[in-house]
Amino acid sequence: MASLKALRARINSVKSTRKITSAMKMVAASKLKRAQTQAEAARPYAERMQRMLAALAVSAAGSPNAPRMLIGTGRDQVQLLVVVTADRGLAGGFNTNVGRAARAAILRLEGEGKTVRVITVGRKGRDYLRREYADRLIGEYSFAGKKRVEFSDVDEVAARITAMLAAGEFDVCTIVYNRFVSVISQVPTEARLVPLPMPEAAPAEKPAGPQAQYEFEPDEEAILAALLPRNMAIQLFRALIESAAGEQGARMSAMDNATRNAGDMINRLTLNYNRTRQANITRELIEIISGAEAL
Repeated sequence: MASLKALRARINSVKSTRKITSAMKMVAASKLKRAQTQAEAARPYAERMQRMLAALAVSAAGSPNAPRMLIGTGRDQVQLLVVVTADRGLAGGFNTNVGRAARAAILRLEGEGKTVRVITVGRKGRDYLRREYADRLIGEYSFAGKKRVEFSDVDEVAARITAMLAAGEFDVCTIVYNRFVSVISQVPTEARLVPLPMPEAAPAEKPAGPQAQYEFEPDEEAILAALLPRNMAIQLFRALIESAAGEQGARMSAMDNATRNAGDMINRLTLNYNRTRQANITRELIEIISGAEAL
């Protein structure tokens, strides 16, 4: 049985931990609101641009002058994975879930005979994949210390991917990140960046009413050559801010659970302390009475 001094020290230690986890929960809650607003504001623009380029790409995909970012290299042998995680821990299974999704993707692609290369954005993803796939890592980026992810932060990553594509160093590029759904739900998601995903063919239906006709100036190829690199940067930025919002939501939930668990532990330790103290008092009284009767 632990001594009263050891129990008091343990109770004080857990109380200190509870103060820290409670403070971290409140900080994460305040950051979550800003990150969630930023992520929700970026979604319509990113989704609309993706749809617009996909629709424009349908007519340009068969052209021999179509940009490589649109149609790819015509192969899928070399796969580039961009894995987005957080730079900090204490967020429950947030980073582990993305690491597992990336690991599953690597195993699946290599099982199909593909060559896989990995770029990590965030230190936790780098640390997770380095243990098993260090030879696949070709680049790592971190935004630790930045209070807020800005669009300019993804320029270096987008430029690296663009340069690798121009050099023919990969055929298909896919980004793996946590899509923010709610405070308690972040979904590991894979989204293809290169080549541009084409819209699925819809069943042939007779259009209702007059349909607009579009003319492009300059031609579709020139427009795509200018917009595709920007679209890739936008999709990267969207993944980063979705991940940032998910990180704060996961951290808030994790710290809330930790605070509750610390409270439960304090209650158990306090009960054990009181029982031990009562047992000591009873034992001392018995010793006093026994000594008095012996005289």
